[in-house]
Amino acid sequence: MIKNKNIDHLKSLVSALPEEPGVYQFFDENDKIIYVGKAKRLKRRVASYFNKVHDNAKTNIMVRKIFDIRHIVVNSEEDALLLENNLIKKHQPRYNVLLKDDKSFPWICIKKERFPRVFVTRHLTKDGSEYFGPYTSVKMVRTLMDMIRSLYKLRNCNLSLSAEGITNGKFKVCLEYHIGNCKAPCIGKIKTEEYNETIQAIRNILKGNIRTVTSHLKEKMNEYAENFKFEEAHLIKEKLQLLDKYQSKSTIVNPSINNIDVYSILDDEDVAYVNFLKIVNGAIIQAHTIELKKKIEENREDLLLLAITEIRQKIFSTAKEILVPFEIDLPFEGVKCLVPQRGDKRKLLDLSLRNVKYFRLDKLKKGDKSQKQTHSDRILERMRTDLRLKDLPTHIECFDNSNIQGTHPVASCVVFRNARPYKKDYRHFNIKTVVGANDFASMEEIIYRRYKRLLEEDKSLPQLIVIDGGKGQLGAALNSLDKLNLRGKISVIGIAKKLEEIYFPGDPYPLYLDKNSETLKTIQHLRNESHRFAITFHKQKRSKSFIGSELDKIDGIGPKSVQKLIQRFKSVENIKKATLDEIISELGNKKALTVWKYFN
Repeated sequence: MIKNKNIDHLKSLVSALPEEPGVYQFFDENDKIIYVGKAKRLKRRVASYFNKVHDNAKTNIMVRKIFDIRHIVVNSEEDALLLENNLIKKHQPRYNVLLKDDKSFPWICIKKERFPRVFVTRHLTKDGSEYFGPYTSVKMVRTLMDMIRSLYKLRNCNLSLSAEGITNGKFKVCLEYHIGNCKAPCIGKIKTEEYNETIQAIRNILKGNIRTVTSHLKEKMNEYAENFKFEEAHLIKEKLQLLDKYQSKSTIVNPSINNIDVYSILDDEDVAYVNFLKIVNGAIIQAHTIELKKKIEENREDLLLLAITEIRQKIFSTAKEILVPFEIDLPFEGVKCLVPQRGDKRKLLDLSLRNVKYFRLDKLKKGDKSQKQTHSDRILERMRTDLRLKDLPTHIECFDNSNIQGTHPVASCVVFRNARPYKKDYRHFNIKTVVGANDFASMEEIIYRRYKRLLEEDKSLPQLIVIDGGKGQLGAALNSLDKLNLRGKISVIGIAKKLEEIYFPGDPYPLYLDKNSETLKTIQHLRNESHRFAITFHKQKRSKSFIGSELDKIDGIGPKSVQKLIQRFKSVENIKKATLDEIISELGNKKALTVWKYFN
């Protein structure tokens, strides 16, 4: 039995409940709704919460928190379902399924006015205008509107085009007429009857009756051709081709399948996804997927029924036939529920299921921060195993040298945190104590400088150091760590370029990782990033050195003046092109004149 301090009072409330369809609400001691449910028989359903221990821990916790029960009796199970859905959306109780869908869907409006406009809106106004939709896909709306604009030249101004105003010449044509996007009803270039024919054709397209439009256009095309009006006939032919192209893209099954809704569901431990397709004349005119966040022990049937109710309410669906993947007790009057096993309707159900799978996959790919972190943890755990490390290498640093025949020796340090580049901590080094091309000595210098500074500044040390090179560079790095008493406190490996072998301190035999290993790919990423960073710095040094060497030849211009010119003009060519006044602004009159005369 359920432990609830208020159990006797609750049982007395349950005993008074009727055996009729309705909605029940559970309240906590603060008089706050914590759960809303529906039932064919209120008394039997509510009693089931208190006469057993539930498998789901959240359900048991919820039952312990119930302080009061209230109910609403309705005429039918359908009414109970709709009321439950509305109360959940209004109160958002803690233990109810959370419908993660708060979109305001777009509609296509045919405005009630003389020479009606056709436009997209998200707001419905009760002014007699016609609204088609709502469309769950913005892409679908754009496709329809682009096609309508290509087929028919409608006005898009908001002028009140009264017959009197047009007759009296009150209006003037705008740019839309001159560029061929409007037939200028404002000055009587098109008759009301002809314009309304166009609106009727658009109305049929939006209802999915494209065949009605195409047959009408074919009649007009043949009529023009018989009267030798070939230019007008060709324009209609182009419209027919556009409609055929649109229909061929949207028609996916037998065109005789008309006005049905298709639903499929895919559920995980904590969340479920429901996809919806609206089919008219064999074409998908609406498609949408919603997410339901589970709270207690909801089954697939209840989740699917909740989603169907929500979607039908939101898009004002009047479909009398619904396709679903399994049998459910659908309470909507006059609506038939089918579970197709074969044929075109089965294809539609399979398509819906494919859509919901793609939606779920996309959600998982995007993921939240914690999911991304899980991916990083897997890589780091793999690295710890493969590289025989004591700790998880959440902080890794990689070093590389760069010089050409001993000139401008530089080095780089790149930092990865949680297996990803952390560019904020990247560092460049100018080699200070080494003369000529000596990679081992250069590596020893930069490792010493890097970790001496981290120790002095009391900053965190990495769990792993990666050296771009083989045994020699690895040995040089270890010499510096010995001087700083860090050997053994930080793991160090070297990666040789030839065969991508990994060297460990004191081990003469390298480790060869699988080429598809995530560990090797991460180390290669580190090595490539450090190499790129070092090369970029080296190129900058060489470029500045070239400028400096040219400027050093000018008598009376010292290193500080050279540095100012380099910072301002960046290249010798720019200094040559500079005016005397520009150079004066950096060096003053006397030195500027010296530089200007040298180049001119």
